[in-house]
Amino acid sequence: MPDGKGTSGPRTRDRDPGLQPERTRLAWRRTTLACAVAASLAGRQTLHSGIDPASLVVLALVVVAWLAFLALAHRRIRAMRMPRPPALSPRAAVAAVACTLTLAVLGAAMLR
Repeated sequence: MPDGKGTSGPRTRDRDPGLQPERTRLAWRRTTLACAVAASLAGRQTLHSGIDPASLVVLALVVVAWLAFLALAHRRIRAMRMPRPPALSPRAAVAAVACTLTLAVLGAAMLR
């Protein structure tokens, strides 16, 4: 029965378990792989440019950002297994963006 807003009321059915959850899981995995490549390149850059304390600190921060993103992505991938996964929280979204920007900024700092 319509509720006067052009909809038929609250949804009571589960979402269609089609390919969308699988695409989302794959997107999280691709992004995690890209972050791993960025962290590996940062390590390689540190080894080739000479190991000094500043480079080691930057490399450690890169590894921490990558591990944080890995944990966040793994949690989201696990959530996508549920019939109605919860929406990505604003806190998790901000954390993912922060990890990505941190990797970009630290990568640029290593190229100095």
